[in-house]
Amino acid sequence: MNMTDSYDIVCIGAGPTGLACAIDAKMAGLQPLVIDKGCLCNSLFHYPTNMNFFTTPERMEIGDLPMTTAAGKPTRAEALKYYRRTVEHFGLEVHQYEKVDRIAGKDEDFTVHTTDHEGRHQEYRCRKIVIATGFYDRPNHLSVHGEELPHVSHYFGEAHPYWNREVVVIGGGNSAAEAALDLFRAGAHVTIVHRGADMNKGLKYWVKPDVENRIRGGEIRAIFNAHVLSIDPKHVWVKNGHNEEAIPADQIFALIGYHPDFDFLEHQGISLDPVTKRPAINPETLETNVPGIYVAGVVVGGLQTSRIFIENGRFHGRQIIAAITGKGKLSDSEPVAPPGE
Repeated sequence: MNMTDSYDIVCIGAGPTGLACAIDAKMAGLQPLVIDKGCLCNSLFHYPTNMNFFTTPERMEIGDLPMTTAAGKPTRAEALKYYRRTVEHFGLEVHQYEKVDRIAGKDEDFTVHTTDHEGRHQEYRCRKIVIATGFYDRPNHLSVHGEELPHVSHYFGEAHPYWNREVVVIGGGNSAAEAALDLFRAGAHVTIVHRGADMNKGLKYWVKPDVENRIRGGEIRAIFNAHVLSIDPKHVWVKNGHNEEAIPADQIFALIGYHPDFDFLEHQGISLDPVTKRPAINPETLETNVPGIYVAGVVVGGLQTSRIFIENGRFHGRQIIAAITGKGKLSDSEPVAPPGE
């Protein structure tokens, strides 16, 4: 076991929000450490290989460092390169592949206990903690028999391996629609299974007509108002009204959303709303009910993961560092945590 030097702040999560918090801390003269159980920007790394972001590059920038892109919207590869270069530019200390096991101590005197990729236990002393763990590594589950089979995935990478294969996409949101379109264009035989009466209303404006036209033209089969009953090595069993059907499936993508690690938050003593799962916070400072522990990014929204993106989560560090240092005041134009409902 190794006891390292003390830090002012430990940021748990090395995504754009966690990195932005660390940059804001460093610019305020504090010493931050960033820890992540995966790689740098682990969630972005697991996004579909060929995806483009919906937003423009300036809305993904952190530390006022410009992001350059070949086209109007950043690609996954461009974003990953940008965040790597940003860490190098600001000289952030980032520990990858290191899992936080528990947090001990109290405000101004925390000890963060971790296990690194070689199985060694580490301890880090710090004054404050920021939890910015995101949500993409915690998929929502169908909770049906067969979901654990190897041909079932909650993540979509790329379409090429599924040429001329029977593929079932479960879900009706953007991830499901875009995966279905990519698979169709790569020559897969695609069936969408969705519990709603139609694809979700919130689809991206260019995705919605595309997938709806493919469905109307019979190029992509869609079964709506359907519930998955079970999965076997060759089929997805669904119920649509009074009818049950076995849909052939060489591969299944269950793209039904993701959620933050609520257990981790509760283990730190953070109170969660029983319905929304939103942590108890001071909306001005983002400090939780546990003094000295702050939350940033999508975890602020609880189950309402669609309310916070890189575009607004990247500013959470400014709120937190202003609260910790007692310097600066949020301007009216700077976003704050969404108000309680």
